[in-house]
Amino acid sequence: MIRLHHCPQTRSMRSLWLLHELGLEFDVVTYPFDKTLREEPYRSLNPTGRVPTLEIDDVVLTESGAIAEYLCERFAQAGLGRDPSHAERAMWLNWIHFAETISQHCAALTQQHVALYDDNMRSPIIMQLEAKRLAKTLATVEQGLQGDYLLSDFSAADIGVGQAVYMARHFVTLDALPRVSAWFARLEAREAYQRALPDGPALYARDFYPAWEVKG
Repeated sequence: MIRLHHCPQTRSMRSLWLLHELGLEFDVVTYPFDKTLREEPYRSLNPTGRVPTLEIDDVVLTESGAIAEYLCERFAQAGLGRDPSHAERAMWLNWIHFAETISQHCAALTQQHVALYDDNMRSPIIMQLEAKRLAKTLATVEQGLQGDYLLSDFSAADIGVGQAVYMARHFVTLDALPRVSAWFARLEAREAYQRALPDGPALYARDFYPAWEVKG
């Protein structure tokens, strides 16, 4: 039994996308972006009140990077991971966890732009700082892309970082990042990516980067 607890347009999208790429049979429990995640019965499953949470047989995982590693090792035949003897193993792991470096800045900006409803609760200074920091992480991806994908071919590294860039695009533009733009277009064309997109109301109703004039 595989069950993913998911909230659209959050980190759990990368786990959903990966499950689709692996071609596995699984259930999805979808939650709204509100206090439901901090209430029972979900709180007993994941006391932090965050997503993703993956139930797979008798194992419960709550970190997207760990979920990616576990699934890629368990279903190694799909070729989305890199085993310890592989020459790309170290960089695969680095990109898997670099996705969280991007996401932490996205999360801070989401809090400012989406979670805080009153303008007087928001901090223009934090918005500017986090948007600039986010842009630097995308510049790192631009530098790292030497071919069509982050490694020699498509892997879970592209899923993790790609989903983080999916979130980041709401706060910074990719206009000055031609490699990232072309790479992300390739990811968008994948059927599994399309299946992982939200089919209901969007968490991000618009893009926010024009207010801060942050370029990629």
